[in-house]
Amino acid sequence: MMQVCRSLQVNQPAGFKFSRFYQTKTSSVYGYNPKKWENLAPETSEELRNIRNQQPNLYRLISAFRQNGYKYATLNPVPLGGVLPVHGEELHPSYYSMDPADRVNPAGLISQPGDSTTVSELANVLSTLYCGSTGIECEYIENSAEKEWLYNMYEEIKQTELSGGEKKKIAAEMLKSQNYDNFLATKFPNVKRYGGEGAEAMMGFYTELFRKAEVDGIKDIIMGNAHRGKLNFLTGLMNYPPVAMFRKMRGMSEFPPEQQGAGDVISHLSASLDIGSVHVTMLPNPSHLEAVNPVAVGKARCKHLVKGKGEYGEGMMGDDVLCVQVHGDAALAGQGINQETLQMANVPHFSVGGSLHLVVNNQVGFTTPGDRGRSSRHCTDLAKQIGAPVLHVNGDYPEEVVKATRVAVEYRNKFRKDVFVNLICFRRWGHNELDDPTFTNPALYSVIHARRSVPDEYAEKLISEGVMSTAEHKEIIAKHTGVLNENYDQIETYSPQRTNLKHNWSGISEASGNLTQWDTGIDSLILKFVGKQSVQVPESFSVHPHLLKHHIEGRLRKVESGTNIDWGTAEALALGSLLYQGFNVRISGQDVGRATFSHRHAMLVDQNTNEIYIPLNEMFPEQKGKLEIANSILSEEAVMGFEYGMSMESPNNLIIWEAQFGDFFNGAQIMLDTYLSSAESKWGIQSGMVMLLPHGMDGAGPEHSSCRMERFLQMTDSKETSCDGDNVNWEVVHPTTSAQYFHLLRRQMVRNYRKPLVVIAPKVLLRLPAASTTLDDIAPGTSFQSVLTDPNVSNPGSVEKVVFVSGRHFYTLSKYIQENNVKNIAVIRLESLCPFPAERLQEEVKKFPKASKFIWSQEEHRNMGCWSFVKPRFESLVGVQLQYVGRAELCQPAVGIGRIHQQENASILEQTFS
Repeated sequence: MMQVCRSLQVNQPAGFKFSRFYQTKTSSVYGYNPKKWENLAPETSEELRNIRNQQPNLYRLISAFRQNGYKYATLNPVPLGGVLPVHGEELHPSYYSMDPADRVNPAGLISQPGDSTTVSELANVLSTLYCGSTGIECEYIENSAEKEWLYNMYEEIKQTELSGGEKKKIAAEMLKSQNYDNFLATKFPNVKRYGGEGAEAMMGFYTELFRKAEVDGIKDIIMGNAHRGKLNFLTGLMNYPPVAMFRKMRGMSEFPPEQQGAGDVISHLSASLDIGSVHVTMLPNPSHLEAVNPVAVGKARCKHLVKGKGEYGEGMMGDDVLCVQVHGDAALAGQGINQETLQMANVPHFSVGGSLHLVVNNQVGFTTPGDRGRSSRHCTDLAKQIGAPVLHVNGDYPEEVVKATRVAVEYRNKFRKDVFVNLICFRRWGHNELDDPTFTNPALYSVIHARRSVPDEYAEKLISEGVMSTAEHKEIIAKHTGVLNENYDQIETYSPQRTNLKHNWSGISEASGNLTQWDTGIDSLILKFVGKQSVQVPESFSVHPHLLKHHIEGRLRKVESGTNIDWGTAEALALGSLLYQGFNVRISGQDVGRATFSHRHAMLVDQNTNEIYIPLNEMFPEQKGKLEIANSILSEEAVMGFEYGMSMESPNNLIIWEAQFGDFFNGAQIMLDTYLSSAESKWGIQSGMVMLLPHGMDGAGPEHSSCRMERFLQMTDSKETSCDGDNVNWEVVHPTTSAQYFHLLRRQMVRNYRKPLVVIAPKVLLRLPAASTTLDDIAPGTSFQSVLTDPNVSNPGSVEKVVFVSGRHFYTLSKYIQENNVKNIAVIRLESLCPFPAERLQEEVKKFPKASKFIWSQEEHRNMGCWSFVKPRFESLVGVQLQYVGRAELCQPAVGIGRIHQQENASILEQTFS
């Protein structure tokens, strides 16, 4: 089936000339402006320094409580033995030679009403503030004035009384959360729900979050949530229809009949809705704990890009977009993805202006208690690596949870940095409701089972205070139970609603069962213009002499002649033409500005000033599409997850993640398994993200040779006994020419659907003349070809042997054929592996009526590469029995002994042509 995209208009903008245009850079590039971060850190005032100097011992006492109080706070709602923490000597006035009866004036040193007080009274106030049900930990923050601001804000909010309405709102949401768990326990006793029992105070966090966000002008909240209490939150504050949840518990689909997909379990579901003036999006998450966090941060980043806010335009990062990450305690401390994600928090091109973190700390990870699950005092000690403050709060005190949240949001808004609320609570049952926790934690659960619930205790407290009546208490539960029963009765009649392909994605369709072809060629005038502009720099810019000669001057010669378009140039032409059309492009990964093999150089660095310049962003004055070069931290899992989150937000941004070497993806295998390969099937989420995985058996040894393409092929839903369509879960390609790569990149954006693209990318082909192309190969009317015939075969009727290959191995075989004058052999390149091009291969086989021998030749080992994928498909779909030629089975991707590697190469050639 041939389907052609609307052709690109070649008309020039008004006043546009094919001449040099550039804007002198100072210190910013697209996606990063250091001036946006200036003056956020305050300086300590002279007045405060004087007050400290006048009463040094008093200041030392106050500082001791601020710095160490959390160590002695009563944070645990289920302490074993019932022993309260004892204050250390550093919190006693005598430690600072102060008499408890002395009168002091703490004004200016602490946020407290009144001036004169005794040392003893002040110590009691400090103990209440810092050693009670809440503790703050932030002394590792480097800026002293920032810490002073935070302590003052904490003290001020801590001493503020919540209104009666706020208290009733907290109580109502906690009671509904508890009632929901009780309802499910009755109606679905055998379903694992990972309930919120024991952690209901989290509703205080959420209610304050949404209230404060609306007050502060936040327009979008992006949330990544852990499992604990997630269903309570979804059907409560997030208004997820309880009937939809009940249907899932009955084994019914969450999708309408017309929507493709296999669905997911209940604890992975999500919702997106308006709460007041704030749009809240909870992302779907897998059971791989914490994997959702970098995805949430990436989506929040792309919100800024789409809106043109923060470092993409007006204001600061985080002005009206807030990322919220909800963690489990054991997973926060134990999962490396958290350390990786936090390390991106303040990195150029990755920051979102600070994330707000909630830790639902039920003190047991599956069956492992906290003292066995980490080596640090608190599970939040990971926050210290980026100087993120932590507010510890006892989950028995929901009002204190609200106050801690208020402090956290104020801090994040002020300094645009990450901040944590550590909600220390408990888990009423085991890891799930079907698990008996007394097997492994009998002492802890003897305490838990002996105590009442947090919602009941808090409601009783409000009734005793006269804030809530007994009738109101009963009405909340009765009304909520009525709603749940109504939804329960609708299980058989409810029709699920489609939730995907809306808003930014409303112009995108689901891929069809046909294989379509797209015209992705571009007029040569535009290509020459883009090629020239891709290496133009300001006259004052000092270019590295090697790049000036080989990169800049070399590219100018290539685009002018229209020949020898190598890989880097083809990429620049593809990306530049997309920018010309108004699409945005982002390339992320380690050292992607120049690329691992120095073939890209999309980002140039002034050799005198160290300033960065990206020529493709300065092609012409009215240019709307922009290129963001995001050199990343040395992480795969978090960065890939971040880029996937970027790709989720809008179909109009081409998001590319490049591995330094192909096998580096294995550090991000969780993201590939749980998001990129299956998100559309599980949740209906499309992504056009591109992964570039350099691959080639070049004698580099076990690592850096193979991108393990067999793993990507195994993860496809390509069919062995019937033809594939565009609706495969993702596409795996192995292009052998720069023109093919050009068409692949452009095809990602011009199609009316989005699929992740796995590019088995080259190393030696980056500069191999035979792999280069001409402008004619990427002109209008051209497109990506799933199969490439042998250009050296002039008489197909004489061919007796057909060799099928994939990737750069073609050039090895072609060279051997030419050097040894081999006759009657055709070498056919399989450029698209998934979807498998069965019809094209059938057409290719028909060209060689005398062929009696068909070989699959590969440079990878037999248990790797394409062999196990292509063999059954050739047999059942193409009607060809293939003979294998390649390396024998091995437990590692390549040998580490050079001579053996060369012997294997020679053996492959001998077997292929014998």
